[in-house]
Amino acid sequence: MSKKKFPTKGKPTKANAEQFDMLSPILNSVYEEIKELSKKKQDGVLNELKVKMTNRILSKVQTIMKDDPTVEFLDLLDEESLPTNSDAVLIIAQFQAAMTQYHDKHYGWDGIEHGWSTSD
Repeated sequence: MSKKKFPTKGKPTKANAEQFDMLSPILNSVYEEIKELSKKKQDGVLNELKVKMTNRILSKVQTIMKDDPTVEFLDLLDEESLPTNSDAVLIIAQFQAAMTQYHDKHYGWDGIEHGWSTSD
């Protein structure tokens, strides 16, 4: 089995890796809920509470991934003109794709065990 080479620049800290691992299933749950809403009513508008709760998660993900090139494509949900269910699904799906890429880039086999390659 070959050893995975980790990039040296932009590695997450241990704290960021732990927060990433905590946020990932939460964001997946939010995605599934909003996707179900979108199936029922694509053009339905999310309420303010859902947008604020979702943005709290998304902004933490942005902070963790601040040095990753994908972050420039990750926008929060608009709290002033509330997004439709289908728009929210698209935005959250972009976050999930970026998170998968980030995980694949910084997590893997180091020759001893699977884990995060961190800067500390």
